[in-house]
Amino acid sequence: MEKTSDKFLQIDLRDNVLVALKPLEKGTSITWLGESFRLIDDIPAKHKFFIQDLPVGEKAIMYGATVGSIQQQVVRGSRMTVDNTKHATDSFDYRNVSFKWQAPDVSKYSHSTFNGYHRKDGRVGTANYWLFIPTVFCENRNMDVIKEALHNELGYAVTETYKAYTHQLVEAFKNGEDLNSINLSQDNFIKKNDRLFNNIDGIKFLNHQGGCGGTRQDATTLGKLLASYADHPNVAGITLLSLGCQHLQVKDFLSHLKERNPSFDKPLIIFEQQQSESEAVLIKEAIRQTFLQLVLANKTERHPAPLSKLCVGVKCGGSDGFSGISANPAVGHCADLMVALGGTVLLAEFPELCGAEQDLIDRSVSEPVARKFMQLMNDYSQQAHAVGSGFHMNPSPGNIKDGLITDAIKSIGACKKGGTSPITDVLDYTEPTVKPGLNLVCTPGNDVEATTGKAASGATLILFTTGLGTPTGNPVCPVIKIATNTQLAQRMSDIIDIDTGSIIEGTSSIEEMGEVILDYVIKAASGEVIPKAVLLGQDDFIPWKRGVSL
Repeated sequence: MEKTSDKFLQIDLRDNVLVALKPLEKGTSITWLGESFRLIDDIPAKHKFFIQDLPVGEKAIMYGATVGSIQQQVVRGSRMTVDNTKHATDSFDYRNVSFKWQAPDVSKYSHSTFNGYHRKDGRVGTANYWLFIPTVFCENRNMDVIKEALHNELGYAVTETYKAYTHQLVEAFKNGEDLNSINLSQDNFIKKNDRLFNNIDGIKFLNHQGGCGGTRQDATTLGKLLASYADHPNVAGITLLSLGCQHLQVKDFLSHLKERNPSFDKPLIIFEQQQSESEAVLIKEAIRQTFLQLVLANKTERHPAPLSKLCVGVKCGGSDGFSGISANPAVGHCADLMVALGGTVLLAEFPELCGAEQDLIDRSVSEPVARKFMQLMNDYSQQAHAVGSGFHMNPSPGNIKDGLITDAIKSIGACKKGGTSPITDVLDYTEPTVKPGLNLVCTPGNDVEATTGKAASGATLILFTTGLGTPTGNPVCPVIKIATNTQLAQRMSDIIDIDTGSIIEGTSSIEEMGEVILDYVIKAASGEVIPKAVLLGQDDFIPWKRGVSL
């Protein structure tokens, strides 16, 4: 942030727009770089207004980059809208730039560790989950039956308060009482139930709508995705349910698993319904054999590990006009700290890197890395256009309402989550991370599809920023929610873990909040604090069908 007041902000000296930090009324006098002018529109907080007269075809500049093209002549003091500004970006190409990174001081964390679950292949998990996987949607009902049985009896259910509330309503109805007088009790609403297995953090279920009926390519992609979850360092073991006749055969899943990890040795229990005596026998055996394995998996305990063993995904969703100013840069500083400590950071959401491509290309450690990124971006863009869409259609109505007028504005702000370090590798969807440092992962911007993809590449924690509030989590990768503004953090305190609104208010720096986030990451990785998404059982999982989603 180059120039600021308590009312507005210029992010980069090259920008021809300012960001309103508070609501500004039409007629307000603005003094900027020694000149004064009056606003000719009301400017809501988070929105932008022009500081120059700009003709049709001129570029709108924000973050020091092209974020739009002027469609109607604008005068300074006017508000940027979807009518006067359309998405536009500069072209990009490999330039063989010599990039030098100034790593942050990490001496404060030089002796820090986290308590994680050590796997035989050297990776360290931040949680210890047992995973149920269906190879086809036909097994979803069996998964639901098993889930209800195990969650209720083993202490993992998160719906007891709602069940009690429903019971109160039923009793009130039977007794002729006023139903509007029955309130949902907040006492101990979120709590850790008494669990039989203290070292099993959860039993997770990957229900999905694939495995058959689509293209064989869809089944292959799904197989690789499910194999990546089975191989995840946060997973202790797997129970696999198959129907038998579907596209995604058990042998294909096992082949994907062996290709991903030839040394895979976790417990894997497999059931095929068309070979079972009955559905009841299948379910009983799945429960019994899983229970026996849980007894063994519960013997695994947490032990110290260096921070270099962490793999953190960074994500934004329900973004607003403050995302690229507060939460995302703060997460970016945390990412830089992680990289400087030898850890791994995953930045995905390729539609939300549109407009930031040149910077990422210039930061790539080699030409092959840069060109892989360019190829994946171009292929994805072409696939989106092939179905009548494009990256320019990425901002949601909620994004636009809160100041993200073009995809480029949203994207360049979103890119701030990755920090400033070199790009060490670029991964296609479900491809595992093998190099420490900042990795780019090809996923949609869609919240659940993106978090699903980050976990597939090995993220053991996800930092998720939001300006509007998004109830999203992941079955095997704990998701930490970070608010861009204090109003949201207070209004939706049930889903928000960290508030970065103090950056907007000027009472904290980006660097200070980055350290606050890293401190929380270490505690969450050690099981000392439980993120709200985990407590609420937000286990969202959506496989990506390429080219269909942004």
